[in-house]
Amino acid sequence: MSVFTPSAAEVAATARQQYLQVTRVADKKGTLNHDPTQTERVRRIAQQLIPHTAVFRDDAVRWQWQVNVLTVDEVNAWCMSGGKIAVYTGLIEQLELTDDELAAIMGHEIAHALREHVREGMGRQQATAVGTAVGSAVLEHFTDVRLGKLGHTFTQAMFVLPNSREQEQEADRIGVELAARAGYDPRAAVSLWEKMAANGGGQPPQWLSTHPSHETRIRDLQDYAQRVLPLYEQAKK
Repeated sequence: MSVFTPSAAEVAATARQQYLQVTRVADKKGTLNHDPTQTERVRRIAQQLIPHTAVFRDDAVRWQWQVNVLTVDEVNAWCMSGGKIAVYTGLIEQLELTDDELAAIMGHEIAHALREHVREGMGRQQATAVGTAVGSAVLEHFTDVRLGKLGHTFTQAMFVLPNSREQEQEADRIGVELAARAGYDPRAAVSLWEKMAANGGGQPPQWLSTHPSHETRIRDLQDYAQRVLPLYEQAKK
């Protein structure tokens, strides 16, 4: 098997195509930005975060950012390459997120896009990999769409394959800093992941998972939130 490594431009183009498909299907179903107040809230937070992406990647502020809320009863949010963001109503409502907590999760997802973690995941996949049947609400949007090899590989890396521990930690830390620079309390990342832990139930031991354990993640976030607290205090002045 040959290993498929797409270019950044190819990934960005695929992200644009698939994001358009997701939003079109959601619009037809009446699940796109159903609550105007909720949508305005999410977009306002995104608008606060986006200018600070330049700290980590100078071209990111020029991305064609799009921010939408999908009515999906799942605790999830994501940001595709090029700044294509989706936040699920299940995340906001089930966890009863504050603005600070919402900024933490959106910052985390934006960080994955800034660091091109999906493209890294695509590079690790075999070229013959195709869409696996998973219980993800997002993948259901693609069931009536013909995807090429690149589209399948992107979908797998975006929604199926887990990020590595290193990628998750990097996204946690960048997300916390983005939130702090935007004037959101970075300590909210800790309460966010405590809610995630309570919502998600038990986890396998850390050494059996690519993700950090809840305890490891929360401990690291507590430490990193303190490091970026001066940025938050400066932003609030």
